[in-house]
Formats: sequence, C-alpha cells, structure tokens
Amino acid sequence: MALLGTRPEPGSGFSQSLDQARRRLATLSGAIALGIVAILFAWLGDEAQRGFARIVAWMPLAPLLLTPLTFAAVVWMTRRFVPEARGSGIPQVIAAGAHPELARTRLLSLPVALAKLAMTAIMLLAGASVGREGPTVQVSAAIMVACHRVLRVPIGAGVLIAGGAAGVAAAFNTPLAGVAFAIEELASAFEQRVAMLVMAAVVVSGLVSLGYSGDYIYFGVMRETLPVSSVLLIAPLAGIMGGVLGGLFSRMLLGFAGSSHPLIQVFRAHPVRAALVCGVIVAVTGLVSGGATWGTGYETTRGMIEGQTDAPLYFGPAKFLVMVATAISGAPGGIFAPSLSVGAGFGRLLSLLFPQDPFPAIVLLGMTGYFVGVVRAPLTAVIILMETTASRGMILPLFLTAIIADGASTLVCRHKLYHGLSAPFRAGKAANA
Repeated sequence: MALLGTRPEPGSGFSQSLDQARRRLATLSGAIALGIVAILFAWLGDEAQRGFARIVAWMPLAPLLLTPLTFAAVVWMTRRFVPEARGSGIPQVIAAGAHPELARTRLLSLPVALAKLAMTAIMLLAGASVGREGPTVQVSAAIMVACHRVLRVPIGAGVLIAGGAAGVAAAFNTPLAGVAFAIEELASAFEQRVAMLVMAAVVVSGLVSLGYSGDYIYFGVMRETLPVSSVLLIAPLAGIMGGVLGGLFSRMLLGFAGSSHPLIQVFRAHPVRAALVCGVIVAVTGLVSGGATWGTGYETTRGMIEGQTDAPLYFGPAKFLVMVATAISGAPGGIFAPSLSVGAGFGRLLSLLFPQDPFPAIVLLGMTGYFVGVVRAPLTAVIILMETTASRGMILPLFLTAIIADGASTLVCRHKLYHGLSAPFRAGKAANA
C-alpha cells in the first residue's frame, strides 16, 4: 500500500536499486583503493626511515644539515603549493565532516592528499618525528570522495567518516580501532546507516591489507599482565602523568596556532625560518640521543613492548621535545605513532618505581596515558593498543588508565586537539561562503 495514498512513480524501484548499487560500488572500490594506498605508504615510510639510517651511518653529522633544510623546504612547498596538506590530516577530515561541501574543494582532493603522503615520506627521510596515520586518514577520505564523485554518488559526512575510519584500520591493522575512531573523533552523530558504511569500508580495506601483509601485530605480542594491587597504583599514576603531559602537548600546539604573544607571532610570520629552527632542534636532539628520537620511534617502542629494558631513560622527554618541534613546524605528518613512542618513554620512567612488576605492562599503560592525553579518544586508544599488542589481559587496566588520562588532560587543555586544529579549515569554508 502506498504511503498516504500516493503511488510510486514508474521505475522508481529500479532507480533506487541502481542508486544503492552505485553507493555500494563506490564504497567497495574506495575501500580497496585506500587499502592498497595505505600498504604502499607504509612501505614508503619504512623505506624512508631505513634510508635516513643509512645516511647517518655513512655521514653521522649529516642530520645537522639535512634535517633543518628538509624541514624548511617541505614547509615552504606546503605553504606555497598545498597549504591544505599541512599538519596531521585528521583535522581536515573533521572539518569536512562538519561541512561536507568542503569535500568538493582541494581540502580532500587526491592531488593534495598524495602530495601530503610524499612530503611525509620526505620528512621521515630527514628523521622528523612524524607518523603516517594522519596522512593515511586524509588520503583515505580523499579516495572515498573521488570514487563517489566518479560514480555520481552524493557525498555526505558518512562517506568521509568511513574513509577516515578505514584509514586508521589500514595504518595499524586494527579494524576495531577504526570503528572506534570514527565514533569518537570523526562523527558527532553516529547513525546506523553510517555505522554500516564504516564497517563495510573497514572490513574491505582490512582484507586488502591482510591479503598483502598477513595477520601481523603492529608492536608484537605482549602477554604480561598486572595484579589488581599493582593496577590500582600504576594505572592512576600513568593516567595522571600521561594525561597532564599529553594535555600540555595539545595546549602548546593549539596555543602556538592561536597565540598573540609577540615572540610566537614573529615565529609564525616567518614559517620557513621557523621550520629551519625546528629542524635544528630535531637534528641536535637526535645526535645527542644516539639517534633514538629520529623518525616514529617504532623500533625503540616495539623493543620495550617485547621486554627490552635497555631503552635510555631520557627517551621519553627527548622524544617529547622533537615531537613538539616537528608539530609546530607546520610540516605534513601525523602524531599517532610519535605519541605512542613518547608514552612508551614515560612508561619506561614509571617502571623504575615498580621494579617488581612486568616492565612491558607498565610501558603499555604509559603509552595509553600519554596517547589519550593528546588525542582525548580513550576508547580508540585502548582498542588500538589492545589490537597492536594482542594484550587482551590488560583491557581493564588500559581502560582505567584511559579514563583517568582523559580527565587529567581536560584539566590542562579544555579543547580537543584535532577539533581545535580543524578550526582554520572550517574558517576557510566560512571565508569562501
């Protein structure tokens, strides 16, 4: 029976079926394409870091020149040719999710997103403390947008959310974390239709990654657990310490972007020179630390998760310094992986207070506390770390640490980092309206 006595137009059922088929094809093709791109970008990033290591082995003092000049060159190219590619990439997707019309601009265009991947790899080739997760999110959303435009399918917030979620899942091989990230960071309202779109994109991109890379665990298997008595002591400390430090990082980054302090205004007025100074900080810190702080910090972090206790005590503070310097330079690159490395470094310090408890478990709580402090997405953080370490026995300590870290970070920095960083991109939309 037709609703309210109206009759369906002839062919309307066929038209609806055709539209639905196009939507599914757009999602399927986009998820496959972004899965392939994520794999290639991961390979490119790893090769860039290995290339930097070979340069340092050949010429140990090369970073003193290479790193600052690369910072300056990449920031100049970004500001001159692709200003939409600056920073992490996640704020761009958040801005477009709030204003889907931005998806039809350069903000989520394929040329800009691919340029971001290339420049992130160049930054890794110079030892910068950047991650590939944020850029993967931006290029994944851009690929989904492109596929939907080719097939003439309307582009709504759900398309961007699905692309971003699939990007997180493909970057870490963490499908559950992709869904959680979509809920916490990319979507203000997570409807059932969007949920199905997200899960479909995550599953397809995950299968592409699985077929190529196998069922790998990003940081390696961590089977250690903590007794309840230790959890009640260590988790609050990791949550408070990580939340405060992560909130401090967020406040510094947001404050730098909007501060009216004369020195900071001078710094912002000369971005290329500022990037050169940031590059010097990264290069000198890397040389002083014996190279421990260059790149994402993945190898050192994985070693600690696997129980290696020889990581230097200064790794956490030094990595924090280069992470701040890299982030405020304005160069393209993510902060997920560096944040996890900083958290592991501070977990290393925290383990000195509890020598009788398993070292990797304490490091994991340190990673959780700091990561939540930075991104303020506790569910995403817990699921990412559970999936990247196969540490299901630590789920409750992880949640306790994450909840405390979220509260502590809020006291230090009221605004969520990615949403605060998305404001300039939203402002650009308003200016063009």
